Amino acid sequence: MDVPLLFSALLYGLLPILVWLIFWLLEDRAHPEPKRLIVRALLAGMLAVPLSISIEMWIEQYVGQGFTQTLLWSLTEEVMKYTLAYILVLRSREVNEALDPLIYMICAALGFAALENTLYVLEPLMSTEHLGAANLTTMRFVGATLVHVLSSATVGVYMAFSFYQNQFKKSLALISGLILATCLHALFNFFIISVSLEAVFIVFAAVWIIALGLILIAERIKKMDAYYTARF
Repeated sequence: MDVPLLFSALLYGLLPILVWLIFWLLEDRAHPEPKRLIVRALLAGMLAVPLSISIEMWIEQYVGQGFTQTLLWSLTEEVMKYTLAYILVLRSREVNEALDPLIYMICAALGFAALENTLYVLEPLMSTEHLGAANLTTMRFVGATLVHVLSSATVGVYMAFSFYQNQFKKSLALISGLILATCLHALFNFFIISVSLEAVFIVFAAVWIIALGLILIAERIKKMDAYYTARF
């Protein structure tokens, strides 16, 4: 493949990711995570892309199109993001605060979105449609990338609120988080494909409202960490 073309695709794919990454790292600036674990979380998300694609191709072949396919694709991506993040990061002893799983799951989502965005913009770039690639990048920034962040963050939030609980409650919270994340992801994808252009903007607005709620939840998790740190 043409090297300048690949570089342009990576640039378009990474730019929206850098914005979200900087924002969430600033949210954790009081107790910053090790840079190597942040990189490993991003890598985990990227590795989840080809694995997810291979499973999704099998689903498309045997299930066909429709909401069931959308649901199974979303489940595949959420499970793969978590699984790779767990293998590469979440088992570390340095994951020692409730906010940590949330940050790492968001980083995994950003890694996934970065590679996915790069793959999406390759087609218009191969046709030298830089304006089309830029527009696609913008739309994915306000929509698909944010949905990846919110769905993985949902898993991270459930893990965070069960962080100081026993193993049974942690496992139950993880399963609940994956189910809710899958439903959120699937509903977004289904509405984007099925509804009118006007309704798409309503869906995007709803996603941004949820994102604001996530920021408030992150602040609550910080307070919970401060409470347990002071108590124990």
